[in-house]
Amino acid sequence: MKKLLAIILVIGLIAASMCGCTTPEEATQTNTDTSSAVPEAKDPKDIVIGLSMQTLSAPYFVAQENAVKKKCEELGVKCVSMDAQGDVNKQIAGIEDLIAQNVDLIILNPTDPKGMIPSTKACTKAGIPVVIMDNSIDPSADYVSLIQSNNVANGELVGQWLGEKMKGTPIKMALLSGNQGNMLGVDRREGVIRGLTEAQLRLDNKTSFTILTQGWGAWSTDGGLKAAEDILVAAPDINVIVAENDSMALGALKAVTAAGKKDKILICAAADAQKEALELIKKGEYGATGLNDPALVASTTVDTAMRYLNGDTNIPKLINTDPAVITKENVDKYYRADADF
Repeated sequence: MKKLLAIILVIGLIAASMCGCTTPEEATQTNTDTSSAVPEAKDPKDIVIGLSMQTLSAPYFVAQENAVKKKCEELGVKCVSMDAQGDVNKQIAGIEDLIAQNVDLIILNPTDPKGMIPSTKACTKAGIPVVIMDNSIDPSADYVSLIQSNNVANGELVGQWLGEKMKGTPIKMALLSGNQGNMLGVDRREGVIRGLTEAQLRLDNKTSFTILTQGWGAWSTDGGLKAAEDILVAAPDINVIVAENDSMALGALKAVTAAGKKDKILICAAADAQKEALELIKKGEYGATGLNDPALVASTTVDTAMRYLNGDTNIPKLINTDPAVITKENVDKYYRADADF
């Protein structure tokens, strides 16, 4: 009887141990979702990062591309860069080329928040992670993280400064925007309007600003010049121009100066802190700008990309650099004569 019980016990133990085991093939089959799989860490010298810039037509983007390349060089990583020239179809084709080159990761500065969704999904299908830099993208896109300056917060700080600067004077504003559909621009101008509204309510218990017109300057100085010329014809009574970046604001300043209205129209920007703008702020010829350092955004993006490639799974979906409004009172803190931008 004891022998029979012993045999039954042994058989039971064997059966239990078999139920708790799986073959390597069975274990693999249970993990079918590999879209978010983190790649194994590689030696930096064996890593190739693809960089897709929406445009290099403005100094900001040139400085950003240079900063990405410089950071990659410091880390011993190879960088392959492509310029979409503001054309979503060219950017799609460029991403396809980077996929064909089998790069390890793609840093994408998207031309269009929705137009680049399929490209991010194609990268995922090819096993290539995507990190978004600077411009926003639709949340349905496939990407590890979005790294950018805090566009809304920068805009709010500039708007608050504007409300305090123009206290007691009704504002007749013209908006100078980059390109239609660009979420970065939307965030910046909405931030300015929000900050301005709060400042005027705090100071006067009412709002006293009107947006008389909006122009589109394609983010460049020449584009800002042309758009501002049209603005001055369409709305000759404006006393403030708010641009979505410094390059366009610098172009607007040229148009305003040529029209003999330099002392009648206050010019400021929601973002960038371009060196030339800071020099004019120091002279009192330019109102204020928000802090959007392309080198800081670029280096943070590359650092984030390398964290992911080294197996870090705790990366936030959104990473913002710290916001600030730069005025004549604090410009010396941010001005660098040797800056690329």
